[in-house]
Amino acid sequence: MTDASNMWTGAASAYERARPTPPQVLLDLLTQMISQRRPALVVDLGSGTGLSTAIWGERAEQVIGIEPNADMRNTAIHNIENAPYAAHIEYREGLAQQTGLPDGCADIVTCAQAFHWMEPTATLAEVARILRPGGLFAAYDYDAPPTINWELDRLAQELTLRFVQLIQERGLAHTIKIWPKDKHLDHMRESGHFRFTREVTLHALEQGDAARYLAMMRSSAFSQQFQFTEQETGLDRLSSAASQLLGAEPVPWYWSYRVRIGVK
Repeated sequence: MTDASNMWTGAASAYERARPTPPQVLLDLLTQMISQRRPALVVDLGSGTGLSTAIWGERAEQVIGIEPNADMRNTAIHNIENAPYAAHIEYREGLAQQTGLPDGCADIVTCAQAFHWMEPTATLAEVARILRPGGLFAAYDYDAPPTINWELDRLAQELTLRFVQLIQERGLAHTIKIWPKDKHLDHMRESGHFRFTREVTLHALEQGDAARYLAMMRSSAFSQQFQFTEQETGLDRLSSAASQLLGAEPVPWYWSYRVRIGVK
């Protein structure tokens, strides 16, 4: 995660504007799973700009976001400066496998749209160390892009495939390390750290226009890491289609979340 985090330097503001905020139903689910309506401590690994951390401000006694990238972390700190719940939230520099937190301190540990950047064995060992007995770990991701329009979806799929093709053609695969998201639950089960694991699916609704959609697509890891042209990847075609199909008026965006839960 140390090397991967560098790609987000300079991208924090765009990331913050384009990416979704986790839905409140997720917090309802996680707190109900451990029968603790107001956790004493929630730890958010790879907390980024704080989208997945600040939501806990009114729901937990204390929230700690762990983020190695200074640009992302400073944006998160700035975002809560005038928030009424700011006193409950703290952001710290650290790695998912080296949080610096004491043993058994956390009721809930979350990892939003970031576990695929983390070496799973060391990360899950650290999660288990800082969780109290009966505490819960949730690694969750949203399907991107959100479901909006089938033509946009088709072009977005082609864009992703083109990125992969370019990376392979130019021998760049070694420059980026990602653990497959569809293996997250397997890693959790095989770690031996959790007495119970399962995956659940949640859905959320937001709104956005063409500008936000394109900002989101440009904030992908592939876009941050590799300097391909928009003509090479097909982003120019996607941009044109988004302008025509979405325009400047916000429309509903349907987000799907995949939540992998482990109870220690």
